[in-house]
Amino acid sequence: MFSHWPLLSLVIWTPIIGGFVVLGAGERANGARRLALIVAVATFLLSVPLFTGFDSQTAAMQFVEFQPWIHALNINYYLGVDGISMPLIILTTFSTVLVVIAGWEVIKEKQTQYLAAFLIMEGLMNGVFAALDSILFYIFFEGMLIPMFIVIGMWGGPRRVYATLKFFLYTFLGSVLMLIALIYMYTKSGSFSILDFQKLHMGITAQILIFMAFFGAFAVKIPMWPVHTWLPDAHVEAPTGGSVILAAVMLKIGGYGFLRFALPITPDASQTLSGVMIFLSLVAIVYIGFVALVQQDMKKLIAYSSIAHMGFVTLGTFVIYVIARHYGLTANLGEQPTPASLAAFNSGVLALEGALVQMISHGFISGAMFLSVGVLYDRMHSREINDYGGVVNRMPIFAGFLVLFAMANAGLPGTSGFVGEFMVILATLHGNFWLAFVAATTLIIGAAYTLWLIKRVVYGPVTNPKVAALQDINLREGVFLGLLAVAVLAVGIWPAPLLDVMHASVHHLLQQALTSKLS
Repeated sequence: MFSHWPLLSLVIWTPIIGGFVVLGAGERANGARRLALIVAVATFLLSVPLFTGFDSQTAAMQFVEFQPWIHALNINYYLGVDGISMPLIILTTFSTVLVVIAGWEVIKEKQTQYLAAFLIMEGLMNGVFAALDSILFYIFFEGMLIPMFIVIGMWGGPRRVYATLKFFLYTFLGSVLMLIALIYMYTKSGSFSILDFQKLHMGITAQILIFMAFFGAFAVKIPMWPVHTWLPDAHVEAPTGGSVILAAVMLKIGGYGFLRFALPITPDASQTLSGVMIFLSLVAIVYIGFVALVQQDMKKLIAYSSIAHMGFVTLGTFVIYVIARHYGLTANLGEQPTPASLAAFNSGVLALEGALVQMISHGFISGAMFLSVGVLYDRMHSREINDYGGVVNRMPIFAGFLVLFAMANAGLPGTSGFVGEFMVILATLHGNFWLAFVAATTLIIGAAYTLWLIKRVVYGPVTNPKVAALQDINLREGVFLGLLAVAVLAVGIWPAPLLDVMHASVHHLLQQALTSKLS
């Protein structure tokens, strides 16, 4: 039914155009809210056929749209998705619906502009995941910074100017390096198509320089240690909706960039630098986990927790080379039909699929955690853990949701937080026991800071009069928390539908990543 629809253009431009229409509603808050919700829900519904109509048996790009754009430079309006990018688009459209609902009554000033900024940002982020032309990708990649910059700068906390400038400078400077790399590859291929870049053969020096350019753009987005310092500041100053989109979607763009660009375009450089990437990933998992343990601000704790959890994404992405070396294989792993190559290949698929599941799972869990903090902040106007205690006595339904999301954040089996991390740890174990052992310490560290948060906020006696006056969640809050609870449990109990759509694309990506492209 939808096979002939330009679905990707619709999920990109519907929220962008809708955002500008919402702006036109002026200060009529009720009309703007209803219109924003209609646009967000419509965009989500338009993204659903991307999943239901997806052919999981092929690694080829699907729902492809191609129109010449700038003939002189061979730049095209070129869109398409595979099993790697399609789930991320659905995560984006789903998260935006929740943000619109969450901001329905909370944002009191300039509500129209607030909702419009998120709709426009949604379309731009969808464009990042759908773009197959690198210049189109770059435009969307840079464009999405603008509405987030505005959201933090206009509706953020007291230090919002500092946070926005730090956020913008960190992310923008890395992107400039990526643009230089894209132009260099254009001179070699005569095209800006990402798929054409993946066919290029380059020397190891060129590959390493290009990889470092990608690192500058994508490591900041994840963010990896040591370029992570902008994230806690941005989260603390951002309004709740900004924190949700920042954690649930924007961080995933960094992981997506490594999968779409670094592994298939510079496989030899990725292999050469895999040890460094794994070391940085483990530092994020362990060290940043300890940093989260000492935080007194709930948002900061969750922000550092996000950095630690995203370390599993980069670990799963680059541990494939450790697995290959463990089995005595280097390049062209997918072309050797031996028992060793099959074992290594299956472990590599497990690692990459674990990284992707972790991206989706973290999108649900981090969004849920930040929304939960937002529920408390709306009532208490404080994010300090010491100001709480005994919340379960006044808000039992909310406490049930928060405990569920916290357990998912700690990787409890049966929740989505367990699936991705377990897959990455298990795959890493096939390559190196000690790397897997260090990564598995997150099960202890993550439980420590999560349980510490829950103990101090949810349980215990009520000692603060403001806590004693709290009222439980209303229907609006129950809707967005309930939807996230269903998503967390669904992926945790039955991840097969998600894994099925990824498998062929991951298999193809692993072949590209383990095939030398030295010139």
